Amino acid sequence: MNKNIRSALGRLTRHWVFSTALMVLSVFTLRSAVADWNDVPTGSMKPTILIGDRIFVNKLAYDLKIPFTSTRLATWDDPQRGDIVICWSPADGARLVKRVVGTPGDVLEMKNGRLIINGKTLDYENTNQADFARALGAEVAKYKFYTEDLTGHRHIVAATPGKRAIHNFGPVSIGPDQYFMMGDNRDNSADSRYFGFVERAAVVGKVEGIAFSLDYGDHFKPRWWRFFTKLI
Repeated sequence: MNKNIRSALGRLTRHWVFSTALMVLSVFTLRSAVADWNDVPTGSMKPTILIGDRIFVNKLAYDLKIPFTSTRLATWDDPQRGDIVICWSPADGARLVKRVVGTPGDVLEMKNGRLIINGKTLDYENTNQADFARALGAEVAKYKFYTEDLTGHRHIVAATPGKRAIHNFGPVSIGPDQYFMMGDNRDNSADSRYFGFVERAAVVGKVEGIAFSLDYGDHFKPRWWRFFTKLI
C-alpha cells in the first residue's frame, strides 16, 4: 500500500472516529439535559405505569441544567401537585418514578389511607376493577382501585387489602424546595412515607407519557395499546 493511500485511510479513520464520538456525546448530552426515555422495572406506579413501560421524560419541563450535573442554569417552573416525575431517592440515590402529592408550604396528613392536604380530606371514588384487567391480568384480583382527586388532579390509585403499609402519618409541614412523593400503587411503594421529603434539586424531569411497552411476563410481547399514550 503506497504512502498516499495509507495517509488517506488514516484521515478517513480519524474523521470517522471523531464523527462517531461527537454523535455519541451529542446523544448523551441530549438525554442528560433535554429529554430521556426510561425503562420501568418496578410496579410502584401501577396501574398508571406498568413494569416494562418505557416512559418519556421531559427534562426541560421545569428548568435547564448543565448536562451530566444537577446544576440549574435557568428555572421556569416547579413540580406541581399531581405531576409524575423522575427523582433521586434521598435514601440510596436510586432513580425513582413517583407522583408529587405535596408541594412546598403544604401540610400533609394521611388517615386510614386517605390523604389530607392543608386540612382538606381528598375525595376518593371506587373504580371498577374490571377496567384494569387488560393491564394487570390475573393480578388485578388482589387490588382495589380508587379515583383520587388530588385537589383538582384526578387519577387512579391502587390499594392492596390486607397488606402492611403506612396508612397513617402526620401531619407534616413541607418546607421550601421540598416535595412529598408517593406511588400510585399505594401499598407497594417505597416513597416519602419511608424516606422523607425529596429536595427540588433531586427532581430530574416530568414524565409525559409512554413511548412503548413490553410485557416482561409474556415473552416481552408488545402492549400495542399502551404505545404513545399520555399519562395523567
